[in-house]
Amino acid sequence: MINLDFSLAIGLYLLLILLVIVSFWIVFENRIKRKGVLPLLPKRNIWHCSICAHIYIDKETEISVCPRCKSYNKREEKRERGEKK
Repeated sequence: MINLDFSLAIGLYLLLILLVIVSFWIVFENRIKRKGVLPLLPKRNIWHCSICAHIYIDKETEISVCPRCKSYNKREEKRERGEKK
């Protein structure tokens, strides 16, 4: 039989649990990066609030209301390259 100190057994048990958690974390992070978080949504549905900088998803309209600060946001027109604001 193997003689094992109690503190060493607890340490090995905690190390094993930590390795399992880290391996699950790595696997799921790679899945998210590979699939992407929002690949199915058109870019016109993703809004960026000009007041609180919150990023949210809303309908494809010209004006949207931010769910965090309740401010109105207008869709910006796409600019051509080299054109200044």
